[in-house]
Amino acid sequence: MRVNGLPQRSIWLNDDGWSVNVIDQTRLPHAFEIINLKTLEAACTAIRDMVVRGAPLIGITAAYGYSLALRQNASNQSLQQAYRALLATRPTAVNLRWALERMQNRIEQLPCHERAQAALKEAQVMADQDIKTNRRIGEHGLEIIRQHAVDKTDGEPVNILTHCNAGWLATVDWGTATAPIYLAHDEGIPLHIWVDETRPRNQGAHLTAWELGHHGIPHSLISDNTGGHLMQHDLVDLCLVGSDRTAANGDVCNKIGTYLKALSARDNGIPFYVCLPSSTIDWSITEGRNIPIEQRDDQEILEITGKHSDGSIKTVSIAPDNTVGINYAFDVTPARLITGLITEKGVSEASRSAMQIKFQGSPS
Repeated sequence: MRVNGLPQRSIWLNDDGWSVNVIDQTRLPHAFEIINLKTLEAACTAIRDMVVRGAPLIGITAAYGYSLALRQNASNQSLQQAYRALLATRPTAVNLRWALERMQNRIEQLPCHERAQAALKEAQVMADQDIKTNRRIGEHGLEIIRQHAVDKTDGEPVNILTHCNAGWLATVDWGTATAPIYLAHDEGIPLHIWVDETRPRNQGAHLTAWELGHHGIPHSLISDNTGGHLMQHDLVDLCLVGSDRTAANGDVCNKIGTYLKALSARDNGIPFYVCLPSSTIDWSITEGRNIPIEQRDDQEILEITGKHSDGSIKTVSIAPDNTVGINYAFDVTPARLITGLITEKGVSEASRSAMQIKFQGSPS
């Protein structure tokens, strides 16, 4: 997508041809800074500290991190150590494991002297495929937005509510939930996006609003609890969200607060779609309650960071001293609340049988 009018990916090879550049998402929206990753340890830190985040981008960063590890040491022991170190960085997003298994299957049978270059090539292929996958998600979602646009009077926008950041910053490019939005906007369909601020890390306010602003898409930032009110007053036409892990029965694990939006949407008869690549489907998890839910440092909910009136970036406490916080990063939206799963293979019902037909050819 675009930053200051120029095309930009979230992750790309440095000019040296082997190290990896990423956007430091912890610095957005007030500073646009690039970090160069040269080691396995740097890649692990970038994922763990959420310099990069979003299920697809976590997976691609892990793939590049794997290649960096093999550049340092391509032995069988190093291969296994890299796998374990990267897998431990974030527990919920299944793309992390998916990417590492794909890399390991591609590399482990090769001679040691071929492994580093082959790993780098495979990571590049995966990054390019991510872009194509997200574009296809966008094309399928665009059809849904077009249907809603038909019911609008001239110039009236389609109002879409999204949660957290499932944008191009969460992928290599296009995003998942934002891909249909970008395509619809570029086609000339009038849009207005309701952007949840998304506590505790404010990824809607910091990232989604930043993205949409750079692309020229009309949007309004709202507190997380405003969505239900907007739905009651016919100010939301549909919801588009992403997924960090989707269970085999269609339950979806996404940023904390997604479940509440789905409940409000169901109560008000508003379509609730989840946009996801098939790599986020975990066929080994039978239902959402079995998905591991990451608990992060409580400082993320006890403090907040923003730009001061003098232009400085400051972090301040928002709770009494010695307050203990509990910081669940994700929740699970049951399949029964989901209108459809928008994937690179089309729109699927959120059910085991429909997903198996769509992705595996036939139900078991």
